[in-house]
Amino acid sequence: MTEPRPSGPAAVSGVEVMRGIGAQEAKGFWADAWDRVRRRPGAMLGMAWIAVMGFFAVFAPLIANAHPIRLERLGADGQVLAVEWPLFAYLSPTDWLLMIATAFGVPWVFFGSGRLGRSGRIGVLIGLAMQAGATIVLAALLIWAAEGSGIESLERLTRLDAGPWPLVLASAIIMAVLAIAVPIAAPVMRRLGPILGAAALGFVLSWLAGGRTLVNHEQVILDEAAGKVRATWTLIPWSSQYTRSDMVGIAPGTRVADLEKTASFKGTPFGERRVLLGTDAIGGDVLGQMLWACRLSISIGLVSTGISVVLGVTIGALMGFFGGWVDLLLYRVVEIFMSVPTLFVLIVAAGVLPRNTYVMMAIIGFFSWTGAARFTRAEFLKLRKMDFVQAAQAAGLPVRAVLFRHMLPNGITPVLVDASFAIAAAITIEATLSFLGLGPDGQASWGKLLSSATAATGTFVWWLAVFPGLAIFLSVLSYNMLGEAMRDAIDPKLRKAAH
Repeated sequence: MTEPRPSGPAAVSGVEVMRGIGAQEAKGFWADAWDRVRRRPGAMLGMAWIAVMGFFAVFAPLIANAHPIRLERLGADGQVLAVEWPLFAYLSPTDWLLMIATAFGVPWVFFGSGRLGRSGRIGVLIGLAMQAGATIVLAALLIWAAEGSGIESLERLTRLDAGPWPLVLASAIIMAVLAIAVPIAAPVMRRLGPILGAAALGFVLSWLAGGRTLVNHEQVILDEAAGKVRATWTLIPWSSQYTRSDMVGIAPGTRVADLEKTASFKGTPFGERRVLLGTDAIGGDVLGQMLWACRLSISIGLVSTGISVVLGVTIGALMGFFGGWVDLLLYRVVEIFMSVPTLFVLIVAAGVLPRNTYVMMAIIGFFSWTGAARFTRAEFLKLRKMDFVQAAQAAGLPVRAVLFRHMLPNGITPVLVDASFAIAAAITIEATLSFLGLGPDGQASWGKLLSSATAATGTFVWWLAVFPGLAIFLSVLSYNMLGEAMRDAIDPKLRKAAH
């Protein structure tokens, strides 16, 4: 039994050491690595910026939106005839999923109790959110295929809206079966309840939150001035896609009431509000677009990097475990993909494929997996001759279990470090494409705002260069600093050099 160390001199005798006095409990690998990362001020500042980006990426529809939260239809005597909720009817299934997962999942991760540790709860939350999100995407794809390839179907696919319940139910069942078949250590019966819950959530959101109800922003303002309606607006009553021709080129900090008293501004309910970051060349609010662009940058980075990590780890595991002709053949494939410039592929794809976020995610992910493959191959070449792998093979475990249950947890560390740098690279690629005018259509982007810093007359609009440029710089810097801190924390050679 370990006895508490008595107060006194710092020195501990050999007998006390044998009895456990003065011994400290050893930390796990990831706990020790996290402690080392937390000691890096740059890494913690980077994580704080990433957390701010994540918050606005999730809750931007509730903060900056041209749709009123609550709309009361008034009669001639001022009596409320009907109540509408345009903002909540406008939200898509993905909007609801992100807000629900953040509002309930994040507190459970940090304050939940039970057999799962914090890292286990993070893994469960990510897995269930991915399953529900994949259900929504698959439902949209099935409906798009069923309704044909018309413009209306394409718009529904871009919004990730669903509808007919049989197709939505089919997508929920398919993704639940795939989630059950994922080869992880937890027994199927323990995972069955959460998987069914995620399937039900994806089904309900896709079925009930499928359509978007749009309201005429200008008409609501005029009706409110005439006393026909009473509206409750968001903090920023201009969304990322809402523009006004009489708000072009407004400088940051300008009050709406101080603008020229045109007919469109008479009676506006936003007179005392300020346009905090100004407007762009077409009258769009810069702050609202900055907040909505957080979602595009984070989703591009995380999803494309997730695709590349899954592909790279799978192919790298096969190369490192089997070696021989399998390694020789697959490494030639790796070299072919390494020689393909991702940016030029995206530029070509922008001219022949729909310019939306999901095409960009897929292309970046399918052409940037070579780094993860090479890291995984190197680790598996080292691990395949170790005793625990030989014991697993001698016990008759299938190759799938040996690769992904025993070898992968011991060889995934370099891939996770590389993923942080890959996210920063994906954000840079998206900003570059949007700056060139080849980014996703109809979506706010920091690169698109940056490209409009020089007006058509040749004048330089400083706020369209400073704010988006600073956001891109801080995002890329944060992921790079976090990646460097993780690399220094898990690399034994760098750890020894630091001492």
